[in-house]
Amino acid sequence: MKKQAGFTIVELVVVIALLGILAAVALPRFLNVTDDAHAASVRGTGGALRSAVALVKAQAVVEQVTSNNIDFDDNSSTGSSGKETYVNGKGFPQGGSSVSSANCLLVWSDVLQDGRPTASTGNGSEYKVTASGGKCRFTYQAATTLFIEYDPDKGSVSIP
Repeated sequence: MKKQAGFTIVELVVVIALLGILAAVALPRFLNVTDDAHAASVRGTGGALRSAVALVKAQAVVEQVTSNNIDFDDNSSTGSSGKETYVNGKGFPQGGSSVSSANCLLVWSDVLQDGRPTASTGNGSEYKVTASGGKCRFTYQAATTLFIEYDPDKGSVSIP
């Protein structure tokens, strides 16, 4: 009689049990990938906004401009680029003479480059813009617990 090679039932049960334990430990780590991706997207956008605010402040200091429009093409403040933004008395972008949702939206579109995430004061965009307490809030609509907050008075961008 020939000796047949193969796995015993005990070996198969052990392999299945090990695969089950591995899946129970590893699977929860992979389920959180979407949340991590949303958080990373908000952090990246917030970092871009923070850098853009710093660049506008630097240009306001160089041009010695306060409470006026700044033209980003090095011409007069009424230049031809169409890329102008309103800065407050401290040189930070504010979008207008007061902090409002519409002016916060202007800051978003004025200081961030083309290809930026979409933002609006209503629904239907990647970020919903609101203003409260002198601050702009850009709430990420894919995960509404994530947001970017901009304080035009201090020029600070926070991503809680």
